[in-house]
Amino acid sequence: MTTAWRDRALPPADRVDDLLSRMTLEEKTAQLYGVWVNNDSIGEDVAPQEHEMLESFDFDELITRGLGQLTRPFGTAPVDPALGAEALARVQRRIIAANRFGIPAVAHEECLAGFTAWQATAYPVPLAWGATFDPPLVEKMARHIGSDMASLGIHQGLSPVLDVVRDPRWGRVEETIGEDPYLVGTIGSAYVRGLESAGIVATLKHFAGYAASVGARNHAPVRAGVREFADVTLPPFEMALREGGARSVMAAYTETDGVPVSADPALLTELLRDDWGFTGTVVSDYFGIGFLETNHRVAGSRVEAAHAALAAGLDVELPILRCYGEELVTAVRSGEIPEALVDRAARRVLLQKCELGMLDEDWTPPVATRVELDPPENRALARGIAEKSVVLLDNPDDVLPLAPDIRIAVVGPRADDPLAMLGCYSFPSHVLPDHPGTPLGIEIPTVLDSLRAEIPDAKITYAAGSDVSGDDTGGFPEAVARAAEADVCVAVLGDRAGLFGRGTSGEGCDAEDLRLPGVQAKLLDALTATGTPVVLVLLTGRPYALGRWNGQLAATVQAFFPGEEGGPAVAGVLAGRVSPSGRLPVSVPHRPGGQPWTYLQPPLGLAGGASNLDPTPLYPFGHGLSYTSFAWEDFTGGGDEPSEIDTDGTYDVSLTVRNTGDRAGAEVIQLYLHDPVASVTRPDVRLIAYRRLELEPGEASRVTFRFHADVSSFTGRSGRRVVEPGALELRLGASSADIRHTARLTLTGPARELGQDRRLHCETEVRAVEA
Repeated sequence: MTTAWRDRALPPADRVDDLLSRMTLEEKTAQLYGVWVNNDSIGEDVAPQEHEMLESFDFDELITRGLGQLTRPFGTAPVDPALGAEALARVQRRIIAANRFGIPAVAHEECLAGFTAWQATAYPVPLAWGATFDPPLVEKMARHIGSDMASLGIHQGLSPVLDVVRDPRWGRVEETIGEDPYLVGTIGSAYVRGLESAGIVATLKHFAGYAASVGARNHAPVRAGVREFADVTLPPFEMALREGGARSVMAAYTETDGVPVSADPALLTELLRDDWGFTGTVVSDYFGIGFLETNHRVAGSRVEAAHAALAAGLDVELPILRCYGEELVTAVRSGEIPEALVDRAARRVLLQKCELGMLDEDWTPPVATRVELDPPENRALARGIAEKSVVLLDNPDDVLPLAPDIRIAVVGPRADDPLAMLGCYSFPSHVLPDHPGTPLGIEIPTVLDSLRAEIPDAKITYAAGSDVSGDDTGGFPEAVARAAEADVCVAVLGDRAGLFGRGTSGEGCDAEDLRLPGVQAKLLDALTATGTPVVLVLLTGRPYALGRWNGQLAATVQAFFPGEEGGPAVAGVLAGRVSPSGRLPVSVPHRPGGQPWTYLQPPLGLAGGASNLDPTPLYPFGHGLSYTSFAWEDFTGGGDEPSEIDTDGTYDVSLTVRNTGDRAGAEVIQLYLHDPVASVTRPDVRLIAYRRLELEPGEASRVTFRFHADVSSFTGRSGRRVVEPGALELRLGASSADIRHTARLTLTGPARELGQDRRLHCETEVRAVEA
């Protein structure tokens, strides 16, 4: 007779209840932590305060009780994927044989911009995903990432990052999708769907408020108000749970108004589970539970930290065992901590293992004989995302596309460095610095190499000019000489991704202001002074202030760490093979100070006579140019008088978009909401819908957005989400500042309070229009 917990015919809840009833306290707590095998191979920290928190352990003894998680079996050191899969399978068999229930561990990895493993495809960073405004493409990428991970025995991915940018000086801006919660929510949900469709548990992070830290300092306290938290920070997480189906959430390191997230039951239980109905697992960010004692100082010991985290609803301690081990068992046995808290967390973990088939008697780790993690189809997908993410900010004199037979001086510290394409969570940037001499594992063409391949008849010279950081200007004379003798200078500037101060962008690499790093601004000044037209190409993890060169540059191209195929993508845009179609997911500031600022400002946050400082960006959210032209025709939905709809009603706005140029291109139609009068201050405009249209020359499509009054809701004075009667404007634009058409509405009827079943989107319909 099959034991109940092994019986696949029974509901998972019944199976897990039976299993829990058979487990000792030690066996239950063993499901609540991870083990980081071979972490001693790491040189400098890849997680905050890593070497301060790590302790030795006896793996063989530990696994006799079972084990919840295996931490980063591929993302800790360079290992051949096939050999790594074989080693992981051996470890899983050891775990199964050692514990009396034969339960394997969940293996997790980072997958922020691709599977963070040696020889795996390095895709563009999330900020580049946001620039595509293309959720289906991001979903396809995530499905590829998930399939690669699953083929090697990985079960959980610690992505996506759903933090909304609140201050672009923050080092982890490159990991975010943008400064608008709707864009973050829709792109992030698409990524979750793709990852989950491959059988990988997607982990939403960092829940919640992490990107709103004071002074843009990593791990700094969060001072977000109730409405900012509810209307900006939380919606992407809610959307990714409701529409993406994410099965895990990671608690953020930060504290909000004095309460650390890892010890906050209002956030991790009352909101996440009771209000939103989440049933998956909550995991700690690395060492986050221990930080309750060492960093936040809201716990006086590891036991107190464990108690606070379990009571808040934090189920799994990552990446290692520190607080959920022997001392927790002792505290439960003494009555200091209720065993029910351990049971609650263990039940959630085991339910997820049951969903993954890991409680089935015939579960075995996959066997990978030959593994290719960067196949041609992955590279083609990486190229497509990179090409769609490149943003043409300015091209006033139509210098771009570059002529095929001109003299080009390629200058700048990012022009001939493969790592210029990658963010800090790519394997080459994240792990390989601690393994000097190890090959990158993937081919990463530089901008210089790609331009030479893209424009073979051009005469191309090169000079670095400077480093990314530092104050050495010794390379300026050669760079200036190369520019002076050329027909056009392509200045490739930007960031170097790294960790904890080892880069200019990345985790723990926060910026004092938004000046270009090092002496790159001086280099650009020297290049523009030659009189040669300068095309600025930025390879960065955040936006930088460019007002200093406004009117001086022949063209400006922005690429946010575009991945292994970023060089060919950028070169394709410069040469004209690719018509640029990216749109800014973050505003580009005019001046380097005056932060924090995003486009989601109420009236007092906009330029006004009460201050001498003008925060208006140089290039607004949603901005991006093309090599073709588009006509916006036949708008319906506007009128001389406002249209009335009920506070539970709908309203359609439609227009036809036609490619009037002589080449294919993409236009991104953006729908913004303006609320003239409300009971609390509202952003002047906020994105509520968008649609990317790929159109051949002469081709046209008609787009209809069906607005529902629910989409106008916000957190009112009562703390509840409300729809208020009154005036609204629906604004169709090519950016948040380039509004083409406006429909005025009046919501009539009573104010409505909304629950968790509210509509999150405008319905969108696209149909082809005959020429």
